[in-house]
Amino acid sequence: MSNTAPSEHSLTISEAPVKTGPGPSRRFCVAPMMDWTTLHYRYLARQLSRHALLYTEMVTTGALVHGDTDRFLRHDPAEYPLALQLGGSHAGELAHCAELAEQYGFSEVNLNVGCPSDRVQNNLIGACLMGHPEIVAEGVRAMQAATSLPVTVKHRIGIDGRESWDDLCDFMDTVAAAGCRTFIVHARIAILSGLSPKENRDIPPLKYDWVYQLKARYPELEIIINGGIKSFDDCDQHLQSTDGVMLGREAYHNPWMLAGVDERFYGEQPSSRTRHDVLRSLFPFIQAELDRGVFLGHISRHLLGLFHGCKGGRQFRRHISENAHRPGAGLEVIQAAMARVPEKIGEPVPA
Repeated sequence: MSNTAPSEHSLTISEAPVKTGPGPSRRFCVAPMMDWTTLHYRYLARQLSRHALLYTEMVTTGALVHGDTDRFLRHDPAEYPLALQLGGSHAGELAHCAELAEQYGFSEVNLNVGCPSDRVQNNLIGACLMGHPEIVAEGVRAMQAATSLPVTVKHRIGIDGRESWDDLCDFMDTVAAAGCRTFIVHARIAILSGLSPKENRDIPPLKYDWVYQLKARYPELEIIINGGIKSFDDCDQHLQSTDGVMLGREAYHNPWMLAGVDERFYGEQPSSRTRHDVLRSLFPFIQAELDRGVFLGHISRHLLGLFHGCKGGRQFRRHISENAHRPGAGLEVIQAAMARVPEKIGEPVPA
């Protein structure tokens, strides 16, 4: 085999909207990230971009089948378009959870075949499934039979022991034959023995050319590229050879970049909203979450990067970090933090 590529804001089932059409645009996506892409981050992201496709954290099928389904699937309709990412390998459970995804109003259901954590490997979840393409295909077929939502797969370009180009094409052939038409490809292998999940996000080299070659080999499939993308210029380059881009850490740590997505990638008119405008628009949502008993710190930790690179941004982060955990902390903490950043009327969106 060759190793190189060819040159209460809780939504109940009864409130869920009816979904029609081919599914959401995936031209610009924000990656699912454990502990990061929570309801509170996603609500902020949606205030910044109307069109970026958002993903939940990975939710295991076991958590939905045996746990508090409403808690794990709670989201706000304002977050749409929103995809649910599932972790699992049992076809029956995946089918049941895909059906729940549609009942709860999600825009897409995505199967995680990329997480390298040893905790999920033990349950045959995540990147280890790259070594079992028939199990992935069986899960895809079951989910498609259970829902009218688009069923997509997010995966690596390989794993240790199955890291050749031929291995990758075998995976694609098998899963595509099951009916999957959208593949979100993290352009690194996952090393399942010897590296932590954090190291697996940085140490294996990026092979963007492999993802480009996948699109060339499978022009009928939708190929979204993921991994190490940091700027809109990076996105433009990748979009020359793929159908969409997915950003993770950059979109989280510097969320203001999302304010430029609709103009840059969807042809919308430029926005004149400032960071302060966006934050003020969150106040009713934040207060409603506080009224539900959510601690301010669980919400505010996702706001820390909003003033990244701004004068006063460090003071903004410090004030929240030092005060949001205090008993009874409320909106006044956010307002006091905002006062440490000069407001700029007509602040430009990212270029």
